[in-house]
Amino acid sequence: MSRAETATPWEPGEVRTPSPLWTFGLLRSELVTTFRRWRTLALLAVLAAVPILVGIAVKIETSDGSSGGPGRGGGGGPAFIAQITNNGLFLVFTALAATLPFFLPMAIGVVAGDAIAGEANAGTLRYLLVAPAGRTRLLLTKYATVLAFCLVATLVVAASALAVGAVLFPLGDLTTISGTRISFADGLVRALLIALVVAASLIGIAALGLFISTLTNSGIAAMATTVGLLITVQILDQIPQLHALQPYFFSHYWLSFADLMRDPVYWDDLTKNLGLQALYAAVFGSAAWARFTARDITA
Repeated sequence: MSRAETATPWEPGEVRTPSPLWTFGLLRSELVTTFRRWRTLALLAVLAAVPILVGIAVKIETSDGSSGGPGRGGGGGPAFIAQITNNGLFLVFTALAATLPFFLPMAIGVVAGDAIAGEANAGTLRYLLVAPAGRTRLLLTKYATVLAFCLVATLVVAASALAVGAVLFPLGDLTTISGTRISFADGLVRALLIALVVAASLIGIAALGLFISTLTNSGIAAMATTVGLLITVQILDQIPQLHALQPYFFSHYWLSFADLMRDPVYWDDLTKNLGLQALYAAVFGSAAWARFTARDITA
């Protein structure tokens, strides 16, 4: 469905009451438009390539028969890398740990930053508002589309890693970070849960990017600002002197998904992460709504 087909003529005196089917049509149109863009496809291709590169690198590194060595750290990327040669399923966890700090949120920042500003820059935002949507409904549709991209992007990384891991390494029962053995089926379930947690970890940056997108008519400026803030927060999160502020950074608990590979699962950091993402979504989502509903649309 094209954007033109989602708009319906209306008279100035009419009360615009869009039906649920019309709202679904708008969401479907946004999803199709977003996922058919070459930029979106290129982002997904880059994300899918990361597990391939990691898997090949580990295969080459261990081609002499050596193992990855003992895991370092408390269950982050290096500990997962050490287990890839024993079980290809660990490539899923490693790929998510490798893409979450920058690649995944950067892709989300590009899509979210372009959501409103890109329409304004292309001159289609005012036309969209002619349709019986209303600014609130349109903003919610844009945010739902960005969240859908969060989920799809994360699943692309996980699916690519699972396929590469199955081709290059053996599969079977696996050992958790706690040292207990679980079945391959249980490992697949945990891999899916981890992917969902990673996707949920991105709703904060998605809301931040959407808010920035309402502040400008330049999609490039919105995308650059969102990615710039992402890099800045990542740097600040590594400065020891800012330890009192770091628990409030949206990226601080991102790697807590590794706790799902413990037995029993550690829930403290996981719940803190999800709560923090919900807080960012509420704050910056409300800010985006306040800005967008009061903004003069000139493009």
